[in-house]
Amino acid sequence: MFTLAQAQTILASTLAHAEKSGFKPLAIAIIDARGAQKAFAAQDGTSLKRGEIALGKAHGSVALGLGSRALHKMALDRPYFIEAATHAVGGSLVPVPGGVLMRDGAGVLLGAIGISGDTSDNDEAAAIAGISSIGLVADTGA
Repeated sequence: MFTLAQAQTILASTLAHAEKSGFKPLAIAIIDARGAQKAFAAQDGTSLKRGEIALGKAHGSVALGLGSRALHKMALDRPYFIEAATHAVGGSLVPVPGGVLMRDGAGVLLGAIGISGDTSDNDEAAAIAGISSIGLVADTGA
């Protein structure tokens, strides 16, 4: 089970990594394996829809069981599939890096974190730092 306390620790660690690294303001959405939102934060200065983008990265990852880096590759290779999948999940699928699955040591899916605000690579790096901070496995889809 993925707990609120775990989500809050990941959120704090993600923010600390972003601040230490000098990233632009981030929006961070953390969901459990069923897609329920466990934690959310938007740093001061994020643009208006960054939260929705972050949530779309997390939702898309959980919905298809792939980190959003893999979804990005699929969008390039099979754009019609990603377009159809986006429609099937109600539009909440953003196929660019920054959506990272969280797994336990046995590979069981616990949830995902989606981040938006800096470059996609930096969004992903912040997600990995947060997930790793509590000993979970980050699955970017790479």
